Amino acid sequence: MSEVVLDTYRNSGSRQRRSQWSYLLFAAVVAVLFCPSAVAQVSSVISTDQRVSVANDPNGNSLMTPDQLVIPTTDQNGNTATAAQNSNSTTADQNGNATTTDQDGNTTTADQSGSDMVTGPAVMTADQIIGILMQEPNLLDSVKGTVAQQLGVDSSTVSDDAVYNRIRQDVDLRAQLTTDLNQLGYSTNSVPVNNRTVNAAGSARTAMPRAPLPAQPIRTQAPPYVEPDEPQVIRQTTPYGNLASLRDLYAQLPAVTEKLRRFGSDTFLLGTGNSNELPIDIPAGPDYVLGPGDGLIVNVWGSQSNRLDRTIDRQGQISLPEAGTITINGLTIDQAQTAIQKALSTQFQGEHVEISLGRLRTVRVYVVGDVQRPSAYDVSSLSTPLSALYAAGGPTSHGSLRTLRQYRGTQLVREIDLYDFLLKGVRSDVDRLLPGDTLLVPPVGPQVSVAGMVRRPAIYELKGEQNLNQVLDLAGGVLVSASLKQINVERIEANQNRTMLSLQLTGSADETTQQLAAFHVKDGDIVRIASILPYSEQAVYLDGHVFRPGKFTYRDGMTINDLLKSYQDIMPEPADHAEIIRLQAPDFRPETISFNLPDVMIGNVKILLQPFDLIRVYGRYEIDPPKVSIQGQVLRAGTYPMSQGMTVADLVRMAGGFRRSAYRYEADLSSYEVRNGQTVLVNHSAVPIEMAMEGDKKADVTLKPGDVVSIRQLAGWKDIGASVTISGEVSHAGSYGVDQGERLSSVLKRADGFREDAYPEGAILERVQVRQLGEQARQQMIQRIESTPLNYQSWAVASTDAATTLQAMQLQQAQVLTSLRNHPATGRQVIRISADISKWANTSADIELRAGDTLVIPKRPDFVMVSGQVYNPEAITYTPGKDVEWYLTKAGGVTQSGNRKVVFVVRADGSVVGHGSVWSGSSVFNLRMEPGDSIVVPDKVLGGSQAWRNLIATAQIASSVAITGAVAGVF
Repeated sequence: MSEVVLDTYRNSGSRQRRSQWSYLLFAAVVAVLFCPSAVAQVSSVISTDQRVSVANDPNGNSLMTPDQLVIPTTDQNGNTATAAQNSNSTTADQNGNATTTDQDGNTTTADQSGSDMVTGPAVMTADQIIGILMQEPNLLDSVKGTVAQQLGVDSSTVSDDAVYNRIRQDVDLRAQLTTDLNQLGYSTNSVPVNNRTVNAAGSARTAMPRAPLPAQPIRTQAPPYVEPDEPQVIRQTTPYGNLASLRDLYAQLPAVTEKLRRFGSDTFLLGTGNSNELPIDIPAGPDYVLGPGDGLIVNVWGSQSNRLDRTIDRQGQISLPEAGTITINGLTIDQAQTAIQKALSTQFQGEHVEISLGRLRTVRVYVVGDVQRPSAYDVSSLSTPLSALYAAGGPTSHGSLRTLRQYRGTQLVREIDLYDFLLKGVRSDVDRLLPGDTLLVPPVGPQVSVAGMVRRPAIYELKGEQNLNQVLDLAGGVLVSASLKQINVERIEANQNRTMLSLQLTGSADETTQQLAAFHVKDGDIVRIASILPYSEQAVYLDGHVFRPGKFTYRDGMTINDLLKSYQDIMPEPADHAEIIRLQAPDFRPETISFNLPDVMIGNVKILLQPFDLIRVYGRYEIDPPKVSIQGQVLRAGTYPMSQGMTVADLVRMAGGFRRSAYRYEADLSSYEVRNGQTVLVNHSAVPIEMAMEGDKKADVTLKPGDVVSIRQLAGWKDIGASVTISGEVSHAGSYGVDQGERLSSVLKRADGFREDAYPEGAILERVQVRQLGEQARQQMIQRIESTPLNYQSWAVASTDAATTLQAMQLQQAQVLTSLRNHPATGRQVIRISADISKWANTSADIELRAGDTLVIPKRPDFVMVSGQVYNPEAITYTPGKDVEWYLTKAGGVTQSGNRKVVFVVRADGSVVGHGSVWSGSSVFNLRMEPGDSIVVPDKVLGGSQAWRNLIATAQIASSVAITGAVAGVF
């Protein structure tokens, strides 16, 4: 449900009104529960008057908590929306507008006018919006139209930079564009409100009509900065990887196809509509001509002092004390000051007068022609023609920037060239506008486009410029990276066709200037200045295992030693192998020339270099690196780079030295030898490593690449710290350290034997290795049961329903799996010992102990466990001489689901006795029981193949043994 926020009820003094609103709230709840169609009526009643007071904070703002009453609303389409009691927070500001913020950060605002709630995410930053527009030129053109509509100018005069500057400066525009971009899929939190979008002020407006675009990530990073004099190149991928010389040559100069704009088209864009705020930087000098509406400040001193504020009336007069009125219309400030002093001197002796301009009058001028907003404008009397042109929005794309005509009546006062101001900052139009003056912007004159490597690529209007050098001067001159060997000019033959001209420039700088001056340009020419090649033709490259890789100047007769003067220029441990990668003319295909680095460094070999050569030096461990390995009882075993002359002792020291467990008398060395370049033979030898570590060079061995050194472990080291744990009914329970091969009887004697109530026949010996094997077997059994299909023979279920049988088999399978999963392997190893240790000591029953063994000697039990499918599974008091059948009878006998054919006994020592384990063909039911034994009656296996029945029976035995073993541990 969507929540309606009620504004603060400010006039809450009337109890009658409160009761009326209480009734409305009650009616709203009833409408939600019983009459959804009445929601719209209740909502409209609430929105026509002031809002109900829900709760007030100390500042008087209304608050609504999630567990308060929630009012449903209806939108303009008749859809009912209700509010859920979620964690949305709602506040009301001092203006009575309520704002709701949900968990996603979206805000909802309802004002006092009862308008629809406004929902939307946060406004994008200027960089985010600009990043989107850089990726989508279509969007940028649409935004230009929006900006031009706001400014009231032609969209063709709005440049990309002007749009970006406007976005950075105008918060409302960013909010508007954020909403529009959200609708196009550039934000995941955008929420439309009745097919409208909302700006930062909360008012709704129509979105810009654009085709929807797929959601794309916002690129907040600006494009890489390029120095103005650096040619922009496209780096192609080289087929030879990271080869510096070819990387420079695989640089493509893009065609000069940039979209040019008319020079000066942005000058008046940001200043339009702000004529009242334009700075008046021209002072009102003594030659300023006064007229009706000007305000004067007259300071008088002498026989008396006074300050007079006077405004020239429509008759051009001002009034003076004791002197009456005088006419100063049409006088300059100097002339007016003289006239006022003369008038006052007739009444006062020795008076001095000084006047200043307090308030300026306005004059009406007319701006016509090809301007953005031709009209009549009231401007300051200090305004110049440039000020009036700013007020009119500047020339259109078809208006001239070189010829601005100022008329006073039918008389042409002056012609103004705006290029003097735009290019040189010179303002020659300092004369003020007079009332009735007309500014005319005629159509644009001849134009020439200049693109490429000039400082200001643009479209320039010509006024007297006829030669190419003059046009290039308008464009700020050529860049240092410009190529003047050939200049291409695309020309339009008037009313005929387009032609291409090529200007070939040769000779010195003076000759080039003369050739440029001799080339005449025409209206419509497009001049393209190409860039010089993006690479240096006199360069060599150094790469690889050196301190200063990079590009270096080439000169005739240059050798490798000019780049690598000594080993101080090379990083430590260089390889002997080095290469020159040379680009062979004429197609610059790479060719590798190998050389021996030591021979070059000592001067035995002189190798001449050529332009574009790349000298690559490798490290010793980069090309087929020599490595040796050390394994075993060292601190840091592993593979190490083999330095020159490394020995076995050096390798042991590099590996951190011996561990305490190391056998230091000798080490094993495995080394390979290539026989006749065809086979590899491995030799093994013993190295007296302890002597080698002490400095005996005769005992030490020099290593070869690929050698493996093994430091072995001391014999019996793993047995150090080995211990077993004995608990239960022994004289001294605890942990005991054991020697290799020590037997169970020895440890029991050290524990002073058994106590009187001990039951050695039920001793439990748990071993880690046995537990691991048992756990592995348990997991394999679980996987087998899960993967074996539940097949059954049709003849076996002829008298029963097949679906019922299959369901019973599935249930039995689930029970067996649950029992196996809930009873992990105990790791118990069956042993047979007695209270008299001397009888079984040093026999097969006296097993060897291992580290981690746990021996539990239980108390003598006085019961026999009967479990499984019997009517009363329980522990039955042990009676000497009784067999299995007797104990089953005491437990109520076997149930119908019990399988008497596979009844088995788990002895107290952990051994299992079944039908096949009874000697002389006797039945397991005649087996005599001993204290602590367990009788298990498993379930009948329902249906299935013989393999399936055997698998389930085995799983039942395994889980039962695990259960009885756990029970035996608590005797």
